[in-house]
Amino acid sequence: MTLPQQLPDDQTPVLRMMPMPADANIHGDVFGGWIMAHVDIAGAIPAARRASGRVATVAVTSFLFKQPVFVGDLVSFYANIIKTGRTSVTVDVEVYVERNRLQKEVVKVTEATLVYVATDGQRMPRPLPSV
Repeated sequence: MTLPQQLPDDQTPVLRMMPMPADANIHGDVFGGWIMAHVDIAGAIPAARRASGRVATVAVTSFLFKQPVFVGDLVSFYANIIKTGRTSVTVDVEVYVERNRLQKEVVKVTEATLVYVATDGQRMPRPLPSV
């Protein structure tokens, strides 16, 4: 038996989206690439804040699709920095959907870990600023 899930109440989503028919196949299943693109955007937000500027994605170290996403789901992306290096920021992203918004069924659909590197004006790696 699966316990009902809730959106994380200890943090705010960095991004919320509702996929449209153009983001899905003919059966209403949202393309994995649409989810991946938005995970990358969501992860870049805290990374860029920590870097105080431009960042580039250098690695996706894990990406797990746990459940499908459907047209009309309200998709919430939560991103947290889990590690920093000299020039890099590693971010965990969790994705939840609210289905059947009248009953507000919540499902965790995706989790991923991405690595970003801080870059300068010439798009070369630069050290992260002190905290």
